[in-house]
Amino acid sequence: MIFGDCLTAKLGDHHRRQRKMLNPVFSVNHMRHMLPIFYSVVLKLREVMLARVKSGETDIDVLEWSGRTALELIGQGGLGYSFDPLLARSESRSDYGDALRSLVPSLSKIAVMQSYLHYLNRMGPGSFRRFVVNKLPSPHIQNIKNVVDIMSARSYEIFNQKKDSLKDGDEAVVRQVGEGKDIMSILMKANMSASEGDRLPESELIAQMSLLVFAATDTTSNTLARILHLLAEHKDIQTRLRDEVLQSGAASGDISYDELNKLPLLDAVCRETLRLYPPVTILRRVTRKDSIIPLSEPVWGLDGTKLKEIPVPRGTQIIIGVLGANARKELWGEDSLEWRPERWISPLPRRVTEAGIPGVYSNLMTFLGGKRACIGFKFSEMEMKVALAVMLSAFAFEQTDKEIAWNVAGVTYPTVDGDGDQPRLPLRVKLHG
Repeated sequence: MIFGDCLTAKLGDHHRRQRKMLNPVFSVNHMRHMLPIFYSVVLKLREVMLARVKSGETDIDVLEWSGRTALELIGQGGLGYSFDPLLARSESRSDYGDALRSLVPSLSKIAVMQSYLHYLNRMGPGSFRRFVVNKLPSPHIQNIKNVVDIMSARSYEIFNQKKDSLKDGDEAVVRQVGEGKDIMSILMKANMSASEGDRLPESELIAQMSLLVFAATDTTSNTLARILHLLAEHKDIQTRLRDEVLQSGAASGDISYDELNKLPLLDAVCRETLRLYPPVTILRRVTRKDSIIPLSEPVWGLDGTKLKEIPVPRGTQIIIGVLGANARKELWGEDSLEWRPERWISPLPRRVTEAGIPGVYSNLMTFLGGKRACIGFKFSEMEMKVALAVMLSAFAFEQTDKEIAWNVAGVTYPTVDGDGDQPRLPLRVKLHG
């Protein structure tokens, strides 16, 4: 409803057709080609931070800068477009980025209404649904509508620019941001050469753009900010991780994609954070047909019957407890609620690897599993690792005296001193060494 006919909105054959077109652009091979783009963006962030702390330690809202960086990374790497020059001046911030940052807090404010808004999607043509939304008195719904309008207008603008460049030939594409290696350029080329049965209409390509930006910005930037917050709390791990990236060449980009992913502590820090602090803690799904869910362990029914499986009728709403699966003591041990990256350095215990967790990533449900698993998890993982390698090589991060609360919403986000409406995460930053 928010982003149009995108991947998350489609079902069945329509979803499979979109996913078939999108899968190649999120492959490991494509990630290898995008690594230089990631480093070029994050090195700009390092220059901004250096300017802020050159005269001494200072408090910096790392959530703001991780968000701006994530937006620019999905802009250049995903759309071949620069949203934010990443300058220190506040006026350089993107209005698009500011609008996007307000979306999750607004969505969290209408959680009760979302069950009813689902029915609005079935009511008449789009023009009628827009009329109804315009009449709703909720300021949060009106803000969501404005954000969607801003995102849609920018997506159309970028799409038309890329379409014109593709018509002008390869030289025009290479002159664009990202040199034609971005996800949308490759997707549009593939779509042009696809068979008629597999080709996606322009409206669906444009819908993917807004979805890509939203999915790749808040979730990844908030997880990156969470890692920096944890490293500020665990200075010993911060020091060890800094030593690892400095010795490997990852700090300057003198490393391949495969070598970056083999750095043991960097990998462990990312995996452990995604395990214990998934950006999305619960998800709702609705069964499309009558199903039977097998249970890993029997449970007792209300009538005293021992159940090894549960029948689930079509149309049943299912709550997926991502955090519950990721932090289950029976699998991860008595310290399952403790942030301990070292658990990933050694092979995971058999009780984890043989548990049959259907997640697409590391025996976790963070990126879900099956045909509707998160398609961009390799993109997100590379973004976090590059940012951590570059930032930790230059800076040390410490806690401030402000109280930080992490709010559970559509995407978990931090606030300061009980201000639940303004996402931010100040940390004390100083030059390393």
